[in-house]
Amino acid sequence: MLDLKPLRIFLEIEALGSFAAAARSLRMTPASVTRIIARLEEDLGQQLFLRTTRQVSLTSFGALVAARYRPVLEDFDRATEDVTGSTRADRGRLRLNVPLSMGVRLMPGLVESFALAYPNIALEVRMTDKLINIMEEPVDLAVRISGPPEDKSTIWRKICEVPLNAVASPSLFERIPRPASPEEVDPKTCLSYGSRPETWHFNQGAIKRSVHAGDHIISNNGDFLQALAVAGQGIALLPDFITETDVQAGRVERLFPDWQVRPLWLTLYYPPYETLPPLVATFSEFFETYILSDAFPRAGVFVKR
Repeated sequence: MLDLKPLRIFLEIEALGSFAAAARSLRMTPASVTRIIARLEEDLGQQLFLRTTRQVSLTSFGALVAARYRPVLEDFDRATEDVTGSTRADRGRLRLNVPLSMGVRLMPGLVESFALAYPNIALEVRMTDKLINIMEEPVDLAVRISGPPEDKSTIWRKICEVPLNAVASPSLFERIPRPASPEEVDPKTCLSYGSRPETWHFNQGAIKRSVHAGDHIISNNGDFLQALAVAGQGIALLPDFITETDVQAGRVERLFPDWQVRPLWLTLYYPPYETLPPLVATFSEFFETYILSDAFPRAGVFVKR
């Protein structure tokens, strides 16, 4: 098996185009670099570099070695970082999956604060509204906004509740009658979230009403539905963190203030760890503290459990 150090030196020379520059970068003497490359060429049985007084370039065999070994070493380094980082709480790489709307609206500020607190933790943030199979995806934890979880094979940590409200633009009611209660809603005016028409459940104490949305407009993105609501294209039932800015600006209004909708849950979603890895625990504690800080509850977009 080849030693990794000579390969790293070889790739550094290839990247910098100079034995001397590679020696400076690696804090080695030029003689040591030359000797190690000569031994590597001897082990491989072919010349790796063409050397002139002006430049250093790869032979065709050297180009093949570089092309084949560079990704191998990069994968090795990432794997080593994952393995060693998993045992430390303040250093390593953490892979997250978050909902798209929340990711775009709230994660930049959270990531900025987290980076200040933990500068040696690298974050890889993937966004999708789909409920992923966390056992099959290359992530360490996921953030989800959904109903109470039903999957008992994984670990869920409830952070808070996420209020839902029906919203619409005042301009919509210049074209259609304003519904005074849920049962007066025309299903064709409902903007459905997901892949099929929604059913919205409202309650007023013991009184319950359901609205079966039509299929005129359906989307799997809450921000898109909110933009349609602002444009007067219909009524949307969305989390307050998506609608709050437009409500405050008067671009949409909340409907049916005397009726409630069961809130969603904001949760952290993990593979079935026996105990949370230190990095995952670090981010989980920071995430909960950040979300439940004064920045959000005072706006009502998240509610402590």
